[in-house]
Amino acid sequence: MNQPQGACCPPADPLPYAPDLRPVEGAEADDELAQLAKALGHPARVKILRFLTAKNACICGDIVQEIQLAQSTVSQHLKVLKEAGLVRGEIDGPRVCYCIEPRALRRLKALVGAL
Repeated sequence: MNQPQGACCPPADPLPYAPDLRPVEGAEADDELAQLAKALGHPARVKILRFLTAKNACICGDIVQEIQLAQSTVSQHLKVLKEAGLVRGEIDGPRVCYCIEPRALRRLKALVGAL
């Protein structure tokens, strides 16, 4: 997934597409997968991730319209996703721009794939 030119959420990691060589099995990997799975444990958060993946970047108002939940509810779901490292939010004037954290999403896929 490439960020569009001028996107409001450029990659935070200077090498966002570098291979992740951490193990996908073992106690640490299991804990990491459990934390990521917990963050995805609500259908609204899965919808938010799908929406952000499709858009590459958006503002919170777009998410509220797409998910059709109250702003406060969407904000709470975004907080959970941010704490898990799956999304990033950056202040862009009076709004917050949310983006997928591509490296975290690839890590999640690798951990699930190792099951």
